[in-house]
Amino acid sequence: MGTENFDQYREDTPGRANVADTPDRVAYYRQLQELGTGALWNVANKIEPWEPVSSSVPMLWRYEDLRGHVLKSLDLVTPEEAGRRVVYLENKGRADVVAAVGWLYSGLQTMAPGECASSHRHSASALRFIMEGSGAFTNVDGQKMTLGANDFVLTPNGTWHEHGVSEDGTICIWQDGLDIPLMNALEANFYEVHPDLQQAVSYPVDAATGTWAGAGLRPAGEQWTKRYSPLLKYEWAPTYEALQNYARVTDGSPYDGIMMDYVDPNTGGPVMQTIGASMQMLRPGEKTKAHRQTGSFVYQCAKGCGYSVINGQRFDWKERDIFVVPAWMYHEHANASDTEDACLFNFNDLPVMRALGLYREEALGENDGHQPTLSN
Repeated sequence: MGTENFDQYREDTPGRANVADTPDRVAYYRQLQELGTGALWNVANKIEPWEPVSSSVPMLWRYEDLRGHVLKSLDLVTPEEAGRRVVYLENKGRADVVAAVGWLYSGLQTMAPGECASSHRHSASALRFIMEGSGAFTNVDGQKMTLGANDFVLTPNGTWHEHGVSEDGTICIWQDGLDIPLMNALEANFYEVHPDLQQAVSYPVDAATGTWAGAGLRPAGEQWTKRYSPLLKYEWAPTYEALQNYARVTDGSPYDGIMMDYVDPNTGGPVMQTIGASMQMLRPGEKTKAHRQTGSFVYQCAKGCGYSVINGQRFDWKERDIFVVPAWMYHEHANASDTEDACLFNFNDLPVMRALGLYREEALGENDGHQPTLSN
C-alpha cells in the first residue's frame, strides 16, 4: 500500500475519534475536568497514533563548533564545583527532558591532566566514547581502565564509578551517553556520591579486558552473575579489525553496511539492560538503503566522512561529529570517500524495545530504497 493510499485509508477507516464540539458536549467536558477526568475520544488520536510519532527531530552537532566551548569550561568550573564538567546536547524537540533524542541523553565531558571527578553511582546506565586526548581512565567498582581514542567504556546502572586523566596525560574529551531521561520518566532515578569521594582500585589495571576480551574465548571457571557485560572496556583496535575481517567474508546489510554489535561476552546479549551499542563500517563509496526502527539512535563518526539522510534531510558528517536518528524515521548512510572506509559508532535504546516486545523494523519500499532529499 503506497503512502498516499495509506493516508486515505486512515481518513476513511471508522473506529477513530471524530467528535465535533457542541454546547452540551463542551459543558460535559468541563464537568469531567473538575473531577480530574476527561473523555477519551478527545485525546485518542493523540495518545494512540497510527504509528510512532517522535517529538525528537533529526539533528547534527559539529565537533569543530563544539570543541572550543567544551575546552572553555576548563577555565570556568572545576570538577568539584560542577560534579561533571559537561556540555550536553539538546534536541530541539526534547528540551523539556534534556535529551539528545528520545529518552537518551548525550554530552561532551572534558578533564585536564591530574584531575579526577568524585566517585558516584546512579540509576541511569552510562557509557563513554573517547574522542581525543591521552591518559584518560575510568574506575568502575574497583576496576580501573585506561582509555584511548575510540575506546568504548561502560559504567552500568548502580556501579560506583569515577573518571580522570593521569598526571602525564593530555586534556581529554569524551562523549557521555546515558538513559537519564528514561529513568526520570519512570520516576526511578537515584544519585549517590561515594562516602570516601574516591574508591579504591581493587583489581589489576585493565583486568576486565584481560579477563573477558579473548576473541571467542571464555576464561575457564570464571563466573559472572551481574546484569551487564563484564567486559567494561571495548577497545578500538580490535573493534576495527573485527569490522575489516567481517567485510572480507560478507556483503553486509543493505541498510547498515558492515555492522557489529557490542555484546556481553557472558551472555551474547546487549552490553547493558537499557542501552545497546554498535559500530558500523561503510566501505569506500558505499550507500545504504533506507529503513526505520522503533528505537532512538545517537551516532558519532569514529572514522572518515560521509552523510546520512534522515526523514528526507541530508546531514554531512566527519570525524567526531554527532547526529541523531529519532524513532521510526527513515534513515540511510553514505561514505563520501571512494578510497577510505568510514565508521559510525552508535548507542541506542533497542534493548528496551526488544525486552518490551516493541521492536519493529521497516524498509523503504519506494524509489529503489532511497529517500527524496529535502534541502537542509
